[in-house]
Amino acid sequence: MSGLPIVLFDGTVYGMLLFLMSVGLSVTLGLMGVVNLAHGSFAAIGGFASVVLVHRLGMPFLLGVPLAALITAAIGGVLEAVLFRRLYRRGPLDQVLFTIGMVYVWIAVSTRIWGAGQQPADLPAFLQGQIALWPGAEVGAYRLFLLILGGVLAAGIFFGLERTRFGARVRAAQSDRDMAGGVGINVDRLFLLSFAIGAGLAGAGGALAIPVIGLDPSFPLKYLAFFLIVVSLGGPGTVTGSLVAALIVGIVDVAGKYYLPGAGGFLIYALVVAMLIWRPQGLVART
Repeated sequence: MSGLPIVLFDGTVYGMLLFLMSVGLSVTLGLMGVVNLAHGSFAAIGGFASVVLVHRLGMPFLLGVPLAALITAAIGGVLEAVLFRRLYRRGPLDQVLFTIGMVYVWIAVSTRIWGAGQQPADLPAFLQGQIALWPGAEVGAYRLFLLILGGVLAAGIFFGLERTRFGARVRAAQSDRDMAGGVGINVDRLFLLSFAIGAGLAGAGGALAIPVIGLDPSFPLKYLAFFLIVVSLGGPGTVTGSLVAALIVGIVDVAGKYYLPGAGGFLIYALVVAMLIWRPQGLVART
C-alpha cells in the first residue's frame, strides 16, 4: 500500500498517539482550569518508564507499557496533591511560568539519568514486520496495533468522561467548585483522580510512541506545540473534539511531510490559524 492510503493510515495512527498524549491536557485545561504546559513531561515519564521496564529489566512489552502508564498516573497524582493543587486558584501567568519551569527541570533530570540521545524501542516479534490486509495492501504490524488500541482507548475515555457520573461531577466541580463541594462532591479527590488519569494516558501514549516518533529528554518541549494545537482546535474539555483535532493534525502533518517536505511544518500552523478564525471556540464547544 502506497500513496494516499498509506498517508491516511500513518496520519491516523499518528493522530491517535497525539490524542492519547494530549487528552489529559484537555481535561486539566478545560475542566480543571489549569494551564499545564508540563503535560508533555508525563508522556516522557511514561516513555522512559517503559524503556526501563521493557529494555533494561526485560519485562514483556504488553505488560511494561500498562505498568509504565500506572507509574505515570501515580506520579501525576502525587504532583497534583503536592504542587498543582496550589495553582487552581492562581492566575494563568503563574500556571504557565510554574509548569514551563517543570519542563526544564524534567529535561535536566532525565538528561542526567538517561543521557541526551534517543532511547531504544523493543517490540515483540508479533508486532514487527508487515501485515497484509488484502492483496497488495500491507501495513506495519505495530501501526495497525496502535490504530486498534487507540480506537479502543478513545472509546473508553469518551465513555468515562462524557457518559458517567464521575465525568459529570468533574464538570460540575469546574463550573462551580464551592457549589459542588456544598452538595457533597469531594472536589479535591475528583481533581486528583482526573489529573492522575490524564497523566497516565499521556504516559501510555509516550510509551507507545517510542517506535514511531522516538523519545529523548527534549520530548516535552518538542511536542508541546502539537499538544496545545490539539486542545485548542478540539476545544478545551472535550474528548470528542480532542480526538477529531488530533486526527486532523496527524493526517495533515504526515501528508505535508509526504507531499510537501519543504513546507510540511508550515501546513500545520496555517491549518491552526484558518480553523481558529473559523471556530475560535474549537471544533466542539464544551457545554
